[in-house]
Amino acid sequence: MEPDDTVEALTELRERRLGALELLQVAAGSGLAAYAVWALLLQPGFRRVPLRLQVPYVGASVRQVEHVLSLLRGRSGKLVDLGSGDGRIVLAAHRCGLRPAVGYELNPWLVGLARLYAWRAGCAGSVCYHREDLWKLSLLEGKLQAELPDGARVVSGRYPLPTWKPVAVLGEGLDRVWAYDIHTDGPARQAAPTSSP
Repeated sequence: MEPDDTVEALTELRERRLGALELLQVAAGSGLAAYAVWALLLQPGFRRVPLRLQVPYVGASVRQVEHVLSLLRGRSGKLVDLGSGDGRIVLAAHRCGLRPAVGYELNPWLVGLARLYAWRAGCAGSVCYHREDLWKLSLLEGKLQAELPDGARVVSGRYPLPTWKPVAVLGEGLDRVWAYDIHTDGPARQAAPTSSP
């Protein structure tokens, strides 16, 4: 093909308008691509979760990671991130000295992505990600209270623990995080139900 033929072909394509069939093909291709992204990245995390409990994956923002680390400042020891997604909080906590840092996530694609990020950051041997279904842990709040030592801190991002009273709240909207401290006198100072007169 000569250079003049290429220029002519490109000029002809630029001047040509898309017909109904071509528009339909573009729309179908775009829809198929969106479905493929959903099926590969998001849907595996929903497959085994009851509809009423499904929580969409929304990656932690830089501000949310900063808020979590702020609520953990001055503490040492282990970090466990339940629903760790792509592992941003686990990596950041590891860099701040919280070791071991472990993430649990249901979606296998996100676990793979988290492991890739850890490898790229040079932390693959120091952080750990597990594929686990947290909805199979019956009564998560009770399990945390029973198994965590006195003085442990639970930090929840985006979704607060419904029966616990937070000791600190940082951020707004999607960047909001809640901190709960474990005490021997009760499950993170359980919030008493309020009654309206």
